[in-house]
Amino acid sequence: MDNPDSAVATLVHGSNTLFLLMGAVMVLAMHAGFAFLEVGTVRQKNQVNALSKILSDFAVSTLAYFFVGYWVAYGVTFLQPAAQLAREQGYGLVKFFFLLTFAGAIPAIISGGIAERARFVPQLFATVLIVAFVYPFFEGMVWNGNLGLQAWLAARFGSSFHDFAGSVVVHAMGGWLAFGAVLLLGRRDGRYREGRLVAFAPSNIPFLALGSWILIVGWFGFNVMSAQTLQGLSGLVAVNSLMAMVGGTVAALLVGRNDPGFLHNGPLAGLVAVCAGSDLMHPVGALATGAVAGALFVWAFTATQVKWKIDDVLGVWPLHGLCGAWGGIACGLFGQAALGGLGGVSLASQLIGTLLGVLVALVGGFVVYGALKKLIGLRLTQEQEYYGADLSIHRIGAVSQD
Repeated sequence: MDNPDSAVATLVHGSNTLFLLMGAVMVLAMHAGFAFLEVGTVRQKNQVNALSKILSDFAVSTLAYFFVGYWVAYGVTFLQPAAQLAREQGYGLVKFFFLLTFAGAIPAIISGGIAERARFVPQLFATVLIVAFVYPFFEGMVWNGNLGLQAWLAARFGSSFHDFAGSVVVHAMGGWLAFGAVLLLGRRDGRYREGRLVAFAPSNIPFLALGSWILIVGWFGFNVMSAQTLQGLSGLVAVNSLMAMVGGTVAALLVGRNDPGFLHNGPLAGLVAVCAGSDLMHPVGALATGAVAGALFVWAFTATQVKWKIDDVLGVWPLHGLCGAWGGIACGLFGQAALGGLGGVSLASQLIGTLLGVLVALVGGFVVYGALKKLIGLRLTQEQEYYGADLSIHRIGAVSQD
């Protein structure tokens, strides 16, 4: 072999590219989980719409992120000759694919909150604006050091804001963006009568459970492959993800009193929360993080629907917004060496980074959805909502009437 160093470098590059490609495919598959979780939760007259939104939003997200969002976050553009891309950007192209699946999760999260009364095309416009500008603005600050935030936190508090796999960058952002959209849209017709909640039962518990399981499995690509190289691969991330998932499941089972909707969202709450510190925590810390998240989801979902009368259909603000924010803070607690973690994390930096992510998402959500509401409208008419989004928008129902 003429140049063994070059051969080894080529092998390492190829292995890392394949590793990250597998992660991208696993996270891409999670979008099927988002789809079926929503399909199983909404009423039957809105199931086709749920499926159509997730796929359409991902396609639009890809265009927005490829042409604008990835450049905003990382300063990288792919508008070069294909020969140059193939020669220089093999790993870089797959890294884009992997991070795109994260960006595409934002509108998938929002979709569950605004289900059953949102118009289709305005949501696609919102997806473009969010994935091109709002999400990559904060993503670049945290994961690429843009605007000097991370350098300032490190200098001031000894450590930068740590979010290994996106508890705040992805999930809290998605949940708090959805919060603004949900408030601007208002409640579904008939959801509250004389100030009391009217139960809209999930249409299909097996589909809901299928969506949850697809997300659970794909999440190990979401977390473990966030190392982005084989050299960075960590069994600790895998076990911490597992323990947080189990903690969320058990807590939701107990606090939710065997309710299958809570049960199947509990593991997702735990996985949302552990993303940030999954590479730092001790497994017992990850278990505690997941357990708190599972209980938090049940309490917050119930309070949102019953006490505060906010009609968040899938509970995406409690699940992603609140549990994601808890994950950012939990990283600063259970990542500490004193609590069994690896250390190298600052609670102050975690609090500031988390609050900043919430603020960017909250302002972004109200600006994007507020502008669209004023310019073109967000909501279906009362008649369209009565007949359901499937017939009103797509002209076909989920189940044949023959």
